[in-house]
Amino acid sequence: MGSGKQQKVQSSGFTKEEELLLQDFSRNVSTKSSALFYGNAFIVSALPIWLFWRIHNMDLWPSSILFVLVTAASTYLMATAYKNIKFQLKHRIAGRREEAVTREVNRQVGDDKKVTRKEKDERILWKKNEVADYEATTFSIFYNNAIYLAVIIFISFFILKNSTPFINYIFSVGIASGALALFSTSAQTN
Repeated sequence: MGSGKQQKVQSSGFTKEEELLLQDFSRNVSTKSSALFYGNAFIVSALPIWLFWRIHNMDLWPSSILFVLVTAASTYLMATAYKNIKFQLKHRIAGRREEAVTREVNRQVGDDKKVTRKEKDERILWKKNEVADYEATTFSIFYNNAIYLAVIIFISFFILKNSTPFINYIFSVGIASGALALFSTSAQTN
């Protein structure tokens, strides 16, 4: 067997460093982020139920199957939008935070002679990715939720105001979540 750092990971054939680098550029999110995304998406997707039950006077129990189906579809689409926006933002944020993170890690490590330059660079990279991941996650949730709720309110109160609450609910929630999922897949040029 080789040295610890250059030892190949048996399942994929990559070193641990290569695995971390591939994971950083992957669209896959951690289980923790996925649970956070689906939890938030469910809560935000369920909010229109109150709007249509109390304001548009939809009957709660007779419409419960519709509410469950549309909320489930909206939850999936919103979670997809969260993941896509997070992926787009993560590397931009990492580039913007690199200098501040480097300063912080250098201040923490200081003049410790036990820490090699490679270890310091690894700590900087790890901290930068951690900060970028956190900021991209929180901004993605905020951004998508704000647009989703604004689009639902606009569509349900202005565009579909004269339609039945049943049709209004399906189309306003469907268009809002579908448009977010669709537009989150576009490539950003900034």
